[in-house]
This record gives sequence, structure tokens and C-alpha cells, in this order.
Amino acid sequence: MLQNSSFLKDYYYFLGINNDATEDDIKKAYRKLSLKYHPDKNENDEYFANRFREVQEAYETLSDSGKRRNYDEQFVSGRRSYRNTSPPSIKTFSSTKIHAVKGEQVTIKWNTINADVVKILPFGLEKTYGERTFKINEFQGGKFVLILHATNSVTRQTAVQGITITEVFESERERFRDNVEELFRPKENSQVQKPENTAKMLKIILAVVFLALALYFLLSS
Repeated sequence: MLQNSSFLKDYYYFLGINNDATEDDIKKAYRKLSLKYHPDKNENDEYFANRFREVQEAYETLSDSGKRRNYDEQFVSGRRSYRNTSPPSIKTFSSTKIHAVKGEQVTIKWNTINADVVKILPFGLEKTYGERTFKINEFQGGKFVLILHATNSVTRQTAVQGITITEVFESERERFRDNVEELFRPKENSQVQKPENTAKMLKIILAVVFLALALYFLLSS
């Protein structure tokens, strides 16, 4: 039995298909997403487990012609009667880091208004507000891009905001630190060479003095 129309989930959005999708479209979308979100392939991550259950729930409803017809009637009437028609907006979307090393942990937080369908790429569907902690295992061109889509499915309007995290290499951090330390490191070589330079100057001065004295006595005689 379907739930109250004011709380119906958008199964078409869950599967990434249009409302007029064919049975083949529904099957293809389900196969693709069930593989992507299957817990066995994602180390039993709770996020992927929840997405997997939502995909299954959507498929079980839309793949059955009777359930789909009943769902469509309730979903459309529910959108008209209960849902907000104000344009969606993103109140906050932030990250704890904008520079990170591969494998480093990052936490993002978001809060949307007037949105009933929220998606954060590359992860997928999320709640209208919340936070998520993850590790960046791969950068594309030295960047990891997060895009938040906040959609009002009644008006079909979407607010979009992005965050770009730039990759920093561990070797660069060490090299930068070494350069800074080098600026403040005592110049040991110059301290060792300074007495030697002084001794050489004294020898030259004494040689000049002896030469002058020798010339003086020579001319006198």
C-alpha cells in the first residue's frame, strides 16, 4: 500500500528517469543504480545501503503496472495539494577544507529551503539538510568538485551551488617546509670560512710590509 500522498517520494527521480519512462527504461536504470549502490561493493557503507534500498523501493513500485498507476495518481495529486510552490534555495553549503591531500578526510554540511529533492554529486540523493564525512580517494585534474542540486519537484526549479577542493601533494608540503626552514637556518659555512679569510688578509699585509722594508734597506745601502 502506498503511503500518504503528501509524503510520497519521487521514485522517478530516484531512478533518474522521466515520468513517461518505458518498462525497459526502468529496468536499465535499476540495474545500473543497483550495481552502483550495492552495499557489497561499497564496504557496507550506510549511505550506499540507504540509496540501494531507495532504488529497490522505486523499482518495485514502478515496475508493477498497477502499483505505478496508483502511485502516479497519488503523486500528482499530492504535489498539487500539499507541496510548496516557492522556488528552492540553498541556505548553506560548506566544507571543512578547500585544500586536501589524497585520502584526507573532509566534512561537508548543507541546508536547503523549499526543496523536496536534494542531490549532491558525486554521491547522489541526500536529505534536505545534513552533513557527510568522506575521504577523497581521487582528484580529477588536481580538483575534487562537489555540486549541490536543490529541486522543488512541483515547480521543476533547481538551485545549484558548488565547492571545489584543490589537491595538495605531501611532497609539496615538505618542500615548502624545508624552504622556510632554510631561510632561518644559520649559515655554518660562512662562519667556518670567516677566520680563514682573516688569516689570508693578515698574511698579505705582512708580506707587503716585509717587501716595503726590504726595498727601504736596499735603497738606503
